Amino acid sequence: MARAKKPRRRDNPEAQMRLGAHLRELRNRFFIALIFIVLGAVGGFFLYQPLTSLLFEPVLSVGEISPDKRVEIVYDSVGMPLEMMIRVSLFFGLVISAPFWLYQVWAFVVPALRKKEKRYTLGFLAAAVPLFLGGIALGYWILPQAVRMFLTFNPPDTSNLINANFYMTFVLNLLLAFGIAMILPVVLVGLNMMGILSAKQIIKHWRITVFLIALISALAAPGSDIFTMFYLAIPLVLLFAIATGLAALNDRRRAKRLAAMVGQEDDLEQATPLEELP
Repeated sequence: MARAKKPRRRDNPEAQMRLGAHLRELRNRFFIALIFIVLGAVGGFFLYQPLTSLLFEPVLSVGEISPDKRVEIVYDSVGMPLEMMIRVSLFFGLVISAPFWLYQVWAFVVPALRKKEKRYTLGFLAAAVPLFLGGIALGYWILPQAVRMFLTFNPPDTSNLINANFYMTFVLNLLLAFGIAMILPVVLVGLNMMGILSAKQIIKHWRITVFLIALISALAAPGSDIFTMFYLAIPLVLLFAIATGLAALNDRRRAKRLAAMVGQEDDLEQATPLEELP
C-alpha cells in the first residue's frame, strides 16, 4: 500500500495549518518549554539558599540601615519552607531557560518562515533574552527602594514581621512583570516582520499603547509606588519608539521589494513579441 505523500511547500505556499494541527503544535511546544523549565528548576534546588538570601536581602537590609527598625521574615506554617523552595526553584528555572522557552514561543507564532527569514529567529532571541533578563534585573534594582519606602510609614518603636509567602509572591510577580513587559516591543517587531502589523497601525494606536504601558506599569508597581511605575514606563516607551522605527524601516524595505517585483512584471507584459521568421 502506497504511503501518503507529505504536503510540500509548493502545494501549500502559505503553510496554513488546521485548528487541530495548531493545538497539537501548541501542546508540543508547551511541553518542550516545560521540560527546559523543570531542568532549570533542578539547578534551582541546589542554589536555593543563595537565591533566597538574594531575594530576602532588600528587606533584611532595612534593619541594618535603620537600627531603630526591626524587620524579620517569618514562616507561619510547617510546610512553607518546602513550598518556598519549590517556588524559588521554578522561578530560577524560568529565568535560566529563557532562551529555550522564548524560542518555543517564537517557533509556534511563526512556524512557516522561509530559509531567508530564519535569521529573524536569531534576531528575536538576541533581542528578547537580554531584554527579559534586563527587565528582571531592573525589577530587582528598584525592589529595595520600594521596600524602604513602604517601611518608612512604620510608627516609631514598631517592628515588621513579614510573612515569607506574601513577600515572595510580591517579589516574584514584580520581577516577572518587569521581564515580560520588556519583551512586548520585540513581539511588535515580530508581528510586523510577519506582515500582521504595519508601522502605520502601530503609530495610529499609539494612545492605546501608551495607556497599556501605563496600566502594566501601574499593575507591576507595588502598592501606590509611583516611582516604580515610572521606572518601568520610561524604558517601555523608549522600547516602543525603537520598535516602531524598526517596523517603519521594515515596511519601507518591503514596499521597495514589492515595487521592484511589480516593475519586473510590467516589463514582461510590455515586452514586444519576437518577429516571425519569413
